[in-house]
Amino acid sequence: MRLEVHRFSSERRADFYRLHSEPNHAGWCFCAAWWTPTWEGWAERTAEDNRRLREELCKAGEHDGYLLYADGQPAGWCQAGPRDRLQKLCRQFDLVPSPQTWAITCFLIAPQHRRIGLATRLLREALNDLHARGASRVEAFPRRGMDLRSEDLWNGPEEMFLRAGFAVTREDASRPILALDLVRQGSPGQVGP
Repeated sequence: MRLEVHRFSSERRADFYRLHSEPNHAGWCFCAAWWTPTWEGWAERTAEDNRRLREELCKAGEHDGYLLYADGQPAGWCQAGPRDRLQKLCRQFDLVPSPQTWAITCFLIAPQHRRIGLATRLLREALNDLHARGASRVEAFPRRGMDLRSEDLWNGPEEMFLRAGFAVTREDASRPILALDLVRQGSPGQVGP
């Protein structure tokens, strides 16, 4: 399988929508969850509501992530960008402002491509690109628990981040905060698993 990872851009918008529009991909979110002001009413939002918000973000130049392609077809997504722009995330985790900190907040891997290491590859490529762009610190917010289903891992599995060199910076039984210092991690091509 030929794999490529590309930074999200206006030229890749159709691929983003194609990946997120597949009914069995649970893509109704269109990676808008952290962009809404609160969780209140989130369950009542429709795919159209979220796609409209995503379209507004794209028109404003907010291309906040990476697309993974398997044999030329969009197969995965990772949301990543400066952390403090996501006010709901900062409030939920009671985060102190840190303009130099980036956040990796969401993953979506097409069901037919799950459990073969594509999320790990996507994370590694995203970290390498963030390092090359001058990011010095990256945080992640995985869910933790014994009975997590695939749908519960939309923030990425904790074990994947730990294998990539992230360390727990705030313990929590269900939502720890993990961080990776990209300055100490090494040069591009050496970051991650």
